Amino acid sequence: MSELTPPKSPSMLDASIPVITMIGLLTLAVFYFGDNSSYGPNQIALLIAMGVAVVIGIKNGHTWAAIEQAIIKGVSLSLGAVLILLAVGALIGTWLLSGTVPTMIYYGLQILDPSWFYAAACIICGIVSMSIGSSWTTAATIGVALIGIAQGLGLSPEITAGAVISGAYFGDKISPLSETTNLAPAIAGSELFAHIRYMFWTTIPSIGTAIVLFLILGLTETSSANNDSIELLSKQLAQQFDISFFNLIPLIVLLTLAIKKMPAFPAVSIGALIGGLWAILFQQELIMRLAANGSDELAANIVVVWSTLFDGVSIETGNDELNKLLSGGGMSSMLNTVWLIMCALSFGAVLEHLGMLKKFVEAILSAAKSTGSLIASTVATCIGTNLITADQYMAIVMPGRMYKEEYKRRGLDPLVLSRTLEDSATITSPLIPWNTCAVYMSGVLLVNPLDYLFYCFFNWLNPILAVIYGFIGFNIKKLAVKTAS
Repeated sequence: MSELTPPKSPSMLDASIPVITMIGLLTLAVFYFGDNSSYGPNQIALLIAMGVAVVIGIKNGHTWAAIEQAIIKGVSLSLGAVLILLAVGALIGTWLLSGTVPTMIYYGLQILDPSWFYAAACIICGIVSMSIGSSWTTAATIGVALIGIAQGLGLSPEITAGAVISGAYFGDKISPLSETTNLAPAIAGSELFAHIRYMFWTTIPSIGTAIVLFLILGLTETSSANNDSIELLSKQLAQQFDISFFNLIPLIVLLTLAIKKMPAFPAVSIGALIGGLWAILFQQELIMRLAANGSDELAANIVVVWSTLFDGVSIETGNDELNKLLSGGGMSSMLNTVWLIMCALSFGAVLEHLGMLKKFVEAILSAAKSTGSLIASTVATCIGTNLITADQYMAIVMPGRMYKEEYKRRGLDPLVLSRTLEDSATITSPLIPWNTCAVYMSGVLLVNPLDYLFYCFFNWLNPILAVIYGFIGFNIKKLAVKTAS
């Protein structure tokens, strides 16, 4: 074939083969590796599917050199998010060490009352998840405790699981520490804190309605049991940390920087460093316990805080579930997520370069004439990707890549796409029984997804509200029109 001959456009069969390969391999990954499928198996599946796409591309006249450049360009889009994710890992570690996260958990636990237990469970999980940026860790710690308390109070574990998941995913969704909250704007091309502020328009009405529904459900039930489990957890937190309102200052600083619109990477990095300083000022006893035997005070402070920044913190309390809550963080904790993002973006970049994504988009968009139908198509595609690939990261990356240019062509701000990705991809993942998120939630909360999904009010309301906004044109941000000077 002559070098001047342009490559052939892919047929629908050409475009479908890599996707079918990916779906098949990801399904096998979930089947054989379960919850651990995102820790290597999914990455291999994506790379093999990418290899299949490359072979088809070369068959159609593309060169490896051009495909390689497309991969490099695609991966480069994630570099800003990678820096933020590494800073977030450091921040989680130092906020655990400084007592910032434990203090938020401690005071959050104090608001529990049996008469409005479900609403309180939702709020507490929202606070904890927002503070640590992880719905999974929240569910495995506070969520497990709340399920146990519900059983002791004679309340519904299914409704409690719905409240835990609703709160956990709300907090995860608006936390700058969350992996998915960083990933969505990175894919869509929006800025992290602007993305979070824009999500308030859908998340606040959704979580507000969910809390009201949980409050109504809670007020219809009575209980005579006590809150011994919460008191024990609070006592264990106080034994490990110097609990004080002063520990919340790193959070206040980060929120202030966000309000002042400082870019995410320096803001989160500053928050992480302040967390390390706060640990030195307020958690000396803990630092000395974590330090190597025989370390002097100066060496202990330097080594423990430095190690926390890159490798997180591990705290032993005698309570396995509390250990999970109080341990983690560090830049190294984000490396697997970075790996998955790079593999997913590489696969998406190849499909985009070879014209395969365009082939799918043309078929889908042929029926999406209005802004409302475009947003509805995006929501449906994200949910469909969650159904097929069983991975929330894939449900963000693939539709984001597919629809990015169409949103821009129609004059829609990238914030509209990033918000829609989160309104659908992130929060519907625990509702699909075979999705890794649902498998995880069911495993730690010991409630079948088919039983709790009806009570995940926030997770249902949010995508519905996103579609309604699209069709009525409410709060749909347009690209700024550049005028000639």
